[in-house]
Amino acid sequence: MERIEPQEATTEAATQVWSVTEFCARHRLDTDEEARLLLLFGPFATAFELLHNARRTPRWR
Repeated sequence: MERIEPQEATTEAATQVWSVTEFCARHRLDTDEEARLLLLFGPFATAFELLHNARRTPRWR
């Protein structure tokens, strides 16, 4: 475990811009969800926006 001071913390990972299509492929989202995200954000969005707005159907056994 390592303590990080707030001044040293970076938010680069959350502000990276992703292609919505590539994000959906990497996270195995279906075409309906991809279409919804494209309608919501357009072709590009930040990782933060995509992660917090993507809906995944639960994978039951």
